[in-house]
Amino acid sequence: MGNKDQKKLNSSPEGDLELKEKVKKPSLYKVILLNDDFTPMDFVVYVLKEFFHKTDDEAHDIMLQVHKDGAGVAGVYSFEVAEMKSAQVNMLAKDNEHPLKSVIEKE
Repeated sequence: MGNKDQKKLNSSPEGDLELKEKVKKPSLYKVILLNDDFTPMDFVVYVLKEFFHKTDDEAHDIMLQVHKDGAGVAGVYSFEVAEMKSAQVNMLAKDNEHPLKSVIEKE
């Protein structure tokens, strides 16, 4: 094996060879809620509790950050989970005729 390979052979005390592979940790993605002038604050708190399992206090704090700063991080996840949670938020908002949007961004 050349230097390009990220696999390494190690000998165990029993004399067996084991193959070790260096695995890169997956990237994490932030789910960000975006402020708008129409979505009720209670709905944002509900979304944070329902999809992101935030406590009342955490949800209220994030909701205020979204309201004051224009955006707030609801959670950080692997790409697939972040994508799913963002889609759930956007679908629920649309179904309830609220303009709330969420996006994902690499951390």
